[in-house]
Amino acid sequence: MTGRFRCSAQGAAVSPQRRRQTGFTMVELIIVLVLIGVLAALGAGRFADRKDFDAAGFAEQTRSMLRHAQKLAIAQNRSVHVLIEASRISLCFNAGACPAASRVPAPAGGNSGSSATRAACASTTWFCEGRPAGVTLASAGTLPASLSFDALGRPSAGLALTVGGSGAPVAVNVAPETGYVH
Repeated sequence: MTGRFRCSAQGAAVSPQRRRQTGFTMVELIIVLVLIGVLAALGAGRFADRKDFDAAGFAEQTRSMLRHAQKLAIAQNRSVHVLIEASRISLCFNAGACPAASRVPAPAGGNSGSSATRAACASTTWFCEGRPAGVTLASAGTLPASLSFDALGRPSAGLALTVGGSGAPVAVNVAPETGYVH
């Protein structure tokens, strides 16, 4: 055989052009590592501050509680009252102080059980959620505020809440005529 071809392990001839090695060069590996480092440095700050995530979660929980109150009022053909305080949001069948006998049970048998909820709500079996630390809750009026849904699901009034963390506040609204929660 001449010097132009080399034999492979199977005995077939392999040209020098097909013998190129594959893989990454050192420069490519260093560039990838630098890019990963830059992305990690930018993304780490978002995970260190939980206030925005807690605010978004509390706003969504508030919307869920308001929708549940409206549907429960229709299903049971009775009024359901939502009490919004600075430290918690709770659902009751009676207006006012919400004694234990008139508390709306949590749909899954228990509320979130977070430390804020355990501190703000006396029991974990009723539909009550505490405001997480670092999250603000404001109303267009003053707190405490209340809202009730009648047996047809109509709200007693409109509601505009603002839930804030360290970033942009999240709005929670109830339309005054229809009770649409958004």
